Amino acid sequence: MSADTTSSTGSWQKYYMALDEVANRLTRITQALENAGVSYSLAGGQAVALWVTTKDAAAVRTTKDVDILIRREDLPKARAAAASIDMDYFEVMGVGMFLEKSDPNPRKGVHLLWAGQKVRPEYPLPSPTIEERMQLEPGQYVVTLDGLVRMKLMSFRDQDRVHLRDMIDVGLIERSMLAAIPPELATRLDELLTDMGR
Repeated sequence: MSADTTSSTGSWQKYYMALDEVANRLTRITQALENAGVSYSLAGGQAVALWVTTKDAAAVRTTKDVDILIRREDLPKARAAAASIDMDYFEVMGVGMFLEKSDPNPRKGVHLLWAGQKVRPEYPLPSPTIEERMQLEPGQYVVTLDGLVRMKLMSFRDQDRVHLRDMIDVGLIERSMLAAIPPELATRLDELLTDMGR
């Protein structure tokens, strides 16, 4: 076996291990929150992946981020839930997150978003409320499609535009959604839809 092949195999193993770590972290924190009676919903890339799966599992894009929407007043109970699975609460540059005690790397953290509050002061709308969620499968609460689209349009970084295009591509986002979105966000979505010939 050549050195190149050995190196490639090692890289694939590391890649799959990283994916397993994300899935494990996601399952652990959601089960811990559920057991503690803390209402939550998945947001961010994991929510996009679950929504896209409802249309076409082959179109799912892998993501290492775990973003959880909770009520700010539930933080004490959420911290206790995280501690029960060996995760500590930290704030890094104003962002709350749970980090593994054994490996407190923010890249491997569970990032917290506050339900019903603005992520940034300049955003036109707050994040969805905790009631704006649904179960796409047992044991996994996800922010509603409308709420997720609003969040992605407000953030609108490169990765957010990629996620929005993924949802447009599989037919989750259609022009009919524009009417329910504030004008400044509707303009962004209209441009993406137009670029994709929708």
